[in-house]
Amino acid sequence: MKGNEKLITVLNSLLADELTAINQYMVHSEMCESWGYNKLHRAIQQQAMNEMHHAEWLIERIIFLDGAPTVSILNPMKIGKTVLEMIKNDNGDELDAVRKYNDAIKTGREVNDQGTVDLLTKILKMEEGHVDWAEMQQIQIKQMGLENYLVNQTESPAS
Repeated sequence: MKGNEKLITVLNSLLADELTAINQYMVHSEMCESWGYNKLHRAIQQQAMNEMHHAEWLIERIIFLDGAPTVSILNPMKIGKTVLEMIKNDNGDELDAVRKYNDAIKTGREVNDQGTVDLLTKILKMEEGHVDWAEMQQIQIKQMGLENYLVNQTESPAS
């Protein structure tokens, strides 16, 4: 089905954001595992997997609209040097993603592409969940202190 070129361009821009997020989350996840923060490692790894689904769905939609998915472009990554930096960087990117998905939904409505609007709305809700998670982590750090927060991200050694 021939899709709207402007919308395909927007979808490719979102795809670059998702591919960047996958890489950033993977690096952050592995850093947390290396530091022994296994709970945080798994939580961030799950977010990377969510972003992989988003990228896959965007690729499928772009192809459905007879577009060519651009998978070779990544945006600059913001790799945190500490857990707090990681969470803040990821939260900023997720807030930006929420804004971009809302804008993309408007574009989808302007060109009367309800299928794309539905997909973007599904992804938007997941991105909002990522924002909520990051904000929750920041609140916990503020309330209990960084050291106590990090202790909660470790697991007891196996007996």
